[in-house]
Amino acid sequence: MASEELRFEPLIGADLSSWLDVSRAAYIAERMEAGDSTAEAEANAASSFERLVPGGTPASGQHLGRLLDGDGRRVGHLWVGPMGEDPTRWWVWDVAIEADLQGQGYGRSAMRLAEHLAREHGASSIGLNVFAHNGIARSLYASLGYVESAVIMRKQLGQPEK
Repeated sequence: MASEELRFEPLIGADLSSWLDVSRAAYIAERMEAGDSTAEAEANAASSFERLVPGGTPASGQHLGRLLDGDGRRVGHLWVGPMGEDPTRWWVWDVAIEADLQGQGYGRSAMRLAEHLAREHGASSIGLNVFAHNGIARSLYASLGYVESAVIMRKQLGQPEK
């Protein structure tokens, strides 16, 4: 079981640049799995990343970093920061645990760390987006007290019935 104590280490330089490339590609893939076209997913990623990490540098208040366990081992990554103009509304933009460490409590610890960072910077609320196909994450967030505040629904339309 994971220790409750995870440490956050900001990403900088080449590590940040490499991580942003991987994160952008993963976000595009998630949006496409949720039903966006390639063009829609790429446009959404470009817009979001340019707003939150303009030119590859985190915007004011955005925290992107590695998650390290008590032994200094990287267990995943976390990206949190203000949602918009209101500095008290924070958002978990990305959180992931290394595949071989999932199911050991690190995700729960990562979310508690995200909440701690948000509170530490004056946030009064924190939100996130989770794609419908990610049932494990949805269950984790619900168990931590997150509630749905919006639901986007989509239906694939086939050929009309004759």
